[in-house]
Order: sequence, then structure tokens, then C-alpha cells
Amino acid sequence: MYFGLSEDQIFFQDNVKKFLEDQAPLDSIKKITEGENLEVKKDLHQGLINLGINNILIPESNGGLGLDLLFATAVSQSLGEGVATLPFIGPYVMAPIVIKYGAGDDQREKLFNDMSQNLINFGVGFSEYFGSRDSSELSISDNKVSGRTLFVLDTDFASHVMVADKTGQIGVVSLDSNGIEIVDLTTVDKTRSYKEMRFKETTIEILEKTKSSTKAIEKALDAGRIINAADSLGASQAMINKAVEYSKERKQFNRVIGSFQAVKHMCAEMTAELEPCYSLVWHAAHSFDDSSEDSRLMSCLAKSHVAEVSKMVAKKATEVHGGMGFTDLLGLHFWFKRIGLNRHILGSPEIVREEAAKIQGL
Repeated sequence: MYFGLSEDQIFFQDNVKKFLEDQAPLDSIKKITEGENLEVKKDLHQGLINLGINNILIPESNGGLGLDLLFATAVSQSLGEGVATLPFIGPYVMAPIVIKYGAGDDQREKLFNDMSQNLINFGVGFSEYFGSRDSSELSISDNKVSGRTLFVLDTDFASHVMVADKTGQIGVVSLDSNGIEIVDLTTVDKTRSYKEMRFKETTIEILEKTKSSTKAIEKALDAGRIINAADSLGASQAMINKAVEYSKERKQFNRVIGSFQAVKHMCAEMTAELEPCYSLVWHAAHSFDDSSEDSRLMSCLAKSHVAEVSKMVAKKATEVHGGMGFTDLLGLHFWFKRIGLNRHILGSPEIVREEAAKIQGL
């Protein structure tokens, strides 16, 4: 029996990969990360919208594709491999999951319809729930929100933001509302944007009350962690591919360095460690929609394990390139830094492993 992506999932994945190869070469990515080529960035976003990535998890009855998380996981691998400078995990994965599990019937219909037509895009700020920081507490009451939240994901092209307090209560805030201050966060990863948002008696639409919204936020975090792992998986594969290609071209002592045993071992070790991660991530995505009892545990294991393996791959792939690996000329650092930040987004391996231990009653 074959266990892997279906033909449709591979087809969707390959379309995204080919689009990024054709429309977003490394030179374009460099300019976008330097604040240039913003029109190109908008065109790239619209191109991916045309491919349907915004509709993957939206029901067909609301104009979406009605697909499962495994499709989104396949797409995320391509986005990581192509170091896409575009939003995905927040507006097109976590937000639909929250709406599916945490919104009332009328809210669900309206939001899904607007999202399928690209009339509304969400940034997502849930750090208060799973990893709050000092002086960053959010308070939500009487349809008002105050406080601040760190690391709001995917604010590019966002019209609204979803935020959660420490109880898991989720609300939607329009970015046109009064009482919002948005602060840019500087991170090593320049391919994506992260914000700090500060609220002062800002109007918020509550999606649901405590009990059921806790389920919604947990499902959204599970999905986000799986998609995050898939992004690192794609980025890691790109780094391995580049390391192997470079080892076949770079010569030392009149021999290509790929013929040296030490370099062979490094490339083999990276591949051997990364290969099992594919089945881990795919199984986690399958478990998510299969209502498997271990779906939460699998999402934690996928996030934490891939974070560790991709860190190793990023290090060794750079070492294969020698000093050239640290230069802007090759652009290897885009994948390296993306993997590094992915490690901490939605919970570092230490935080996620602690959650996995609690799930198992340890």
C-alpha cells in the first residue's frame, strides 16, 4: 500500500512550486526583503490567490475548495522551498480553522463567504494563549480589547486580525478600528512580516465564549504547527538540494568536493534525518482531519522534531558551501533564517514538547 501525497495534492504542490520558480527568483526575493519590488510582491500574492491557496480550507458551499489540511501541508512545503515572501499560515490555515470550530452559524457563513472572495484577510495573534510575555497581557470584555500581543502572523495584505486572550477567547478586530497601534518587529527572517499590536479599548467582535473557543484555538494551533513544520521541511529540502548541487561543482585539489568522504557523509546524514520527517508531517496532517485521538500529540511531535532536524540541516548545508554559504551572493541565508524563526513560531520545541508531555499525562 502506498502512503504519501495523492496525485491531486502533488499537482497542487507542483503548481505552487512552479509559480514561485517562474515568478519569484532569488533576485526578486532579495529586492522584496530590502523593501523594493512591492508591486511584484502584490502580483505574487494575487497569483497565489488565483491558484486558490486562500480557499483550500473553506467549504465548497461558501465558494471554497473544501479540501483538507494535507493539501495545505503540501502547499506549505512548496512555499518553504521557494522562500515565499507571502502570507499563508495565518489567513489561509489558522483563520479558517478558528471560524470552523469557534464561530456561530451566522458569523461562519459571512466570514467564509468574504474570505473566499478575498474581501477579508486575517493576521493571527495567539501568543498570549500559548506563550505570553511580561506586560503583554490582553484583556477582552464587553466587546472591547486592551493590551498588546506579540508576533502577530501574516499581517501583509491583512484587513483584520484575530487575537486571543490567555483563556482562549478569540475575537476579530478590524485594522481600521480606533485604538490600534501597530509596531514592526525586526526578525532575522526578512521573507515574512511580524507585528506587535497594541490595543486601547478597541472594538472587537467575539467569535465564541470560553469553552468552545478553547477548542477552536487549540485546533488552530495544531494546524498552524503542522503547516509551520511543512514550511521548514520544504526549506530544508531546498538547502539539501543546493548543498548537493554545490558539492558537484566546487573543486578543491582538482576534485569536486562531493567526491570527498566527509562531504558525502554530511549530505547523506542530512537526507537520512530529513526523509522520515515527510511521513511524520503528512501523518500529523492526516490525523488532524481524521479526528484521530492522537491528532494534538502528532502536531506537537511534528513541530518539535522537524524544528530540530531542520536546524541541523541548515547548519550542515551551510558548512558544505564553506565560506560562500555565508555570503549574500548565494542567498542561502534566506532559507537558513526562515528555518531558524520557524523553530520558535507557535511555540519553541521546548514549549511544544511540554504540551506533548501533558497530553500523555506525564
